[in-house]
Amino acid sequence: MRIIHIIFINYLCLSIVGCSQRVTPAPVSSLSSGHTSLQQKIKIKGGSYIVKKGETLYAISFRANKDFRDLAKINGISKPYKIYPGQKLRLNALLNIKKKAHHLPEKPVLSTSYKQKNNNMSKKDLVQPKKAEYVEKQANNLSKTKNTQYAKKVVWQWPAKGKVIRRFSNKDNGFKGILIANKRNTSIKAASHGTVVYAGSALKGYGQLIIVKHNDDYLSAYAHNKRLLVMEKQEVKAGQLIAEMGSSDAKMTGLRFEIRYRGKSVNPVKYLP
Repeated sequence: MRIIHIIFINYLCLSIVGCSQRVTPAPVSSLSSGHTSLQQKIKIKGGSYIVKKGETLYAISFRANKDFRDLAKINGISKPYKIYPGQKLRLNALLNIKKKAHHLPEKPVLSTSYKQKNNNMSKKDLVQPKKAEYVEKQANNLSKTKNTQYAKKVVWQWPAKGKVIRRFSNKDNGFKGILIANKRNTSIKAASHGTVVYAGSALKGYGQLIIVKHNDDYLSAYAHNKRLLVMEKQEVKAGQLIAEMGSSDAKMTGLRFEIRYRGKSVNPVKYLP
């Protein structure tokens, strides 16, 4: 009986020691992804990209931080810029490093009298500019003026009411917009008139996203929405209701608002009234 009692006590001691062993904690990296890793997920890197279902050229150029016109030109895509799942897009233009040497033919020896005659003719041609060149130059100047005036017509307004809790950063992996926090279902409105060129959730890190093209220079983006109220190719007016605030693909409720100028991220606060 005494032997059984001793064995029972030893068994209890071993059980207590086993239960008191500390479990090794999970690595810190697995507990938090951090802002940097999120930005790396959102941004497209490398020289090429495979189109996924639901993506548009505007959406891809937005993630690659490039002008959609440049991507279209590089890949030979014409209007209305249709792309397909599985299609491989080049993100950078190919550079011809090796240049072929061109052997110029030897200049013929001209007589002195021919040179003098030719010089006199050239001087006469320089007195009056060619009409075709003059008209072309004027047309180019007019086109530039029109484009500049059109770009200036983008009048911005705040896309939602709330408190700005994150601001724009110029760092490589910094926040490329502003985060406006408010209650769920808060109205999200178009910051200016334009056309919806993307509406969906195919872009990782943005959740339910809307991208509006205001002209050939400016795009605006509205991310992490609860519900989208507009469709692609739809015309929207400044102040028009386009979505409801939510927290799709985000840790908190708020609107991530971005402005792109010719494909590059710019600080929205500098444009908003």
